[in-house]
Amino acid sequence: MNSKFVVATPELPDAKHLKNTVEKLASYPTRNSLSAHIKPACEWLADQLRPLPRMQVEVMEYTLPRGRRVPEDMPSYQVVATLPGKTDRRIIIGGHIDSLNLEVKPEEGPAPGANDDASGVAVVAELARILSATEHEQTLVFVAFSGEEQGLLGSTALAKRATDENWKIDAVLNNDTVGSSRNLAGQKDNKRIRIFSEESENHQSRELARIAEFFIRQTMQDFRAKLVFRRDRFGRGGDHTPFANAGFNAVRFIEVHEEYTHQHTPHDLVEHMDFEYLAQVAQANLTVMATLAQAGPQPKNVRMQRADHHATRLTWDVIPGQKYVVYHRETTSPIWEKAVPVGEAKTHTVDLVNVDDHIFAVGAEYGIPVEAI
Repeated sequence: MNSKFVVATPELPDAKHLKNTVEKLASYPTRNSLSAHIKPACEWLADQLRPLPRMQVEVMEYTLPRGRRVPEDMPSYQVVATLPGKTDRRIIIGGHIDSLNLEVKPEEGPAPGANDDASGVAVVAELARILSATEHEQTLVFVAFSGEEQGLLGSTALAKRATDENWKIDAVLNNDTVGSSRNLAGQKDNKRIRIFSEESENHQSRELARIAEFFIRQTMQDFRAKLVFRRDRFGRGGDHTPFANAGFNAVRFIEVHEEYTHQHTPHDLVEHMDFEYLAQVAQANLTVMATLAQAGPQPKNVRMQRADHHATRLTWDVIPGQKYVVYHRETTSPIWEKAVPVGEAKTHTVDLVNVDDHIFAVGAEYGIPVEAI
């Protein structure tokens, strides 16, 4: 299904490619961040990404600080691959390459971590392959975090680096446990992916989730995003959180029905996964990342006219040559219900839509909208 609101990509994700990546990563005895196997796993992934056009690949070394599940300060490694764009604004997609088996010592196996989270890393690698074939407005960053199972340590290190180096990050898409469509309780959902997001005055993660849902809905025929308005699952966390804490827009993608008895055990195996479902998840991410990658800067001073009439008039500051889209939804709706491309206009009137009953926003074409006030 084509849409004027999203950017077309040169190809779609391949379930066989995704499976090959998961199988390779799951073949390591363990990928625990404290083990000797984490660096070889990262080097293998880096070697898969280095031949891609224009891709700049780094195996980033950082320190795991002493703490929960880390007996003493020690080095670890993660992969950061950068595809330069026309600007230095960045879109990041990540999954965590490390695995965990709570039944054995960290340096021992087996800890296959097929779904948690070789599935997310496979999505990252497949999108890197596809998106490297074309040029983008934004710089794209593909990350395989480590230290996730010890308390989001790799993502914390990268978020600090991003802050220290003044990275301009428009969006972080974290994929963690995204490769299974059913659980052992008999629940199944191969038509949706959950997106977790939090509301904050310091970032627009909730609006990132909302526009991601819109892009997916506009593009995919039989697959949807289920928005969950929480930072993460109750009492748990993911690699998007350190970025949100640093003030960046960041969300988590995760399957609808997790199988908890497989997580952090030797039973997190390739055979329990659904690679056609994982390909759909990858396509959803591809739609969001490729579209955001072409967006211009957000509009400023988005305002609604405060008047008593049956239409709503919006105004905003424009950048010459930039096209805009006006969005609106009922105040009770979690999703954007209507989108209207308005070209290079600096004002737009939405006829017969009451300002009292609706929420309005304006976004640069392909970008995260800014709510009108």
